[in-house]
Amino acid sequence: MKLSFTKMHGIGNDFILIDCRGMQLAGLPGLAKRLCDRRFGIGADQILLLGESAAADFSMRIFNADGSEVEMCGNGIRCLAKYVWDRGLSDKETLRVETPGGIIQPERAGELVRVDMGEPVLEGRLIPVNLNGEVKGHPLQALDREFRITCVSMGNPHAVIFVDGVEGLDVERYGSVIERHELFPKRTNVEFIEVIGRDRIRMRVWERGAGETLACGTGACAAAVASHLNGHTGRRVSVELRGGVLHVEWREDNRVFMTGPAAEVFEGVVEA
Repeated sequence: MKLSFTKMHGIGNDFILIDCRGMQLAGLPGLAKRLCDRRFGIGADQILLLGESAAADFSMRIFNADGSEVEMCGNGIRCLAKYVWDRGLSDKETLRVETPGGIIQPERAGELVRVDMGEPVLEGRLIPVNLNGEVKGHPLQALDREFRITCVSMGNPHAVIFVDGVEGLDVERYGSVIERHELFPKRTNVEFIEVIGRDRIRMRVWERGAGETLACGTGACAAAVASHLNGHTGRRVSVELRGGVLHVEWREDNRVFMTGPAAEVFEGVVEA
């Protein structure tokens, strides 16, 4: 079976987008692992599946490079919105996209895409974390270091850790251990944060099921929320990632908005 795809990225977090409207694809975990392989496949952090929805304008499913399905992807939904607008699939300035993490609303913001990411979840058991109540500054031992984690769900789980400097940190060594720590029943994404100022932070991210990536949209939102909760920043934060900058605002009404670019790289056809 020949399968058409579009390669896209959001500040270096890269995706294989497949328009699945009107078709059924089987064996999605295996397909994701094969297509995302950077030597024997197309190469990507995740695949995005654009589908129909009875509850919204479109649906989006996300599979990691290891074949696991995840609830939400902030960079991915910006790419999906750009794909929809560039191909004239909708003329709406604001889209409603059904995801496993809920209905998310991306909107045009000039050349960028702004996404209403919804309200952060701070209750441990709902994130989920095997702890009750708000998880802020909780100690976690990973190999030879003790970290303090602040946990947030932005439709998917995140453990945010503040460090003195991110560039010299062995993100793979510690991130891979924390991702699978017993505290996290569904594993977790891990964000290592260096505070630059009241309105700017620097971040490296270990994504659940994908490893270290150049950017993570939901992670940037979780980091902004955690930074404000811990008194490091205000509610508007520019998040510096290895692939670029995202702008996040945690508004007084408790909703989180993320603004950033999305880019198309190329189109192709692959044997599914």
